[in-house]
Amino acid sequence: MFTTVTPELGRCPGLGGVHRAKLIHMRKLGYGIAAGAALLAVSSCSLGGAHETAAPAAATAPAAATAPAAATTTPAAAIAAGGAVSAAIAGPATVTSPARTAAGAGTAAQTTVTLTAVGDTMLGSTPDLPPSPGTYLSAVKPLLTRGAQVVFGNLEGTLTTATSGKCGDGNKPHPDCFAFRDPPSYARVLKAAGFTVLNDANNHSFDFGAAGQAQTVRSIHAAGLAQTGLPGEITRVKAGTSTVAFVAFAPYPYTASLLNLPAARALIRQARRQAQLVVVYMHAGAEGAAADHVTGREETYLGEDRGNPEAFAHMAIDAGASLVIASGPHVLRGMQFYKGHLIAYSLGNFAGYSNFSVHGTMTMSGILRVTLTSSGRFQRARLYPVQLSSAGHPASGGAAVAFVRQLSAADFGRTAARFTSAGIISPPR
Repeated sequence: MFTTVTPELGRCPGLGGVHRAKLIHMRKLGYGIAAGAALLAVSSCSLGGAHETAAPAAATAPAAATAPAAATTTPAAAIAAGGAVSAAIAGPATVTSPARTAAGAGTAAQTTVTLTAVGDTMLGSTPDLPPSPGTYLSAVKPLLTRGAQVVFGNLEGTLTTATSGKCGDGNKPHPDCFAFRDPPSYARVLKAAGFTVLNDANNHSFDFGAAGQAQTVRSIHAAGLAQTGLPGEITRVKAGTSTVAFVAFAPYPYTASLLNLPAARALIRQARRQAQLVVVYMHAGAEGAAADHVTGREETYLGEDRGNPEAFAHMAIDAGASLVIASGPHVLRGMQFYKGHLIAYSLGNFAGYSNFSVHGTMTMSGILRVTLTSSGRFQRARLYPVQLSSAGHPASGGAAVAFVRQLSAADFGRTAARFTSAGIISPPR
């Protein structure tokens, strides 16, 4: 059984000087005072005091019964009213889900944690949505969930009813601007597909401003899912007897910063003090079919600094990360071992509905399954190939394993991950 832990704002200490500075910055981004303080508290306060309880039979439904009464207030309405939005954003303090036992792991004294991870996921954008969202990921659900206690994905967009965003009116966006929003109910669709943790550290989580981001976070929590990626945020998930901390980064002020290495290092070290295992996600690197190689240098896209993925990943492991995963380039990249820990530099696009450009090597994706010991040491991993249709619909199969194996060898040489034809991953000899 795993427990997703999110803080209750009433248990958090007052905002210190650093947090006041962050609050001022978030107000510049469009957050009201209450919303900014709430998001910072969700991101930064202690996550202690959680308890585990058996999940009710209706745990797969929205968590309306366990959420505080104020959860019925949308972030936008709370901001307009000038009131606190702690419940609307933070959701319930403790969410439990049915047990998942990794293959070969005992239930009494579990010594390993198995997780699966995928890249960019966004099921269309209102009003262009898949005709049957509830079955859209059915073909890949078994690979996502089999033997995994934690299923992580990058939510490349928002779950919001907001219409005013970076592209103007969301119902009539500018043709050269891309802003993604799915209905808030799609959080339940993603949960039904097997996801347990969704990431917001990317370039589309603020497509509809502060209100859109806040409603997205609230929708994820209301569906009983964990969420990560806000500034200063550490998300702890219980997997068996182990605590896994997720910390996610992107090069934007509305996410934990990929570009401020000292701050990122401090956040990862803090996460390591709170959990036996730390999984770091980075939304890093240039984009497009020509961006499939890790350069070892600072990378840019359309004038944006997208960080140095290799330097950041190595820093993360030095700071205490057990595993580093990434997406953002919209294409698969190679994998490397650094000090015995696996780094997956891009898992590409996992699922879309005409959200992403899909051609050539960008039709290849994958599902990464990794098993770690309870102390965070690599035990085993496998990459399952996924092929995307022209619209971005995922299905099992394709040439992803051979492609990633080739990229790994070309980019990392002696530190490259080794792959069998079946996708089994092992450290270099």
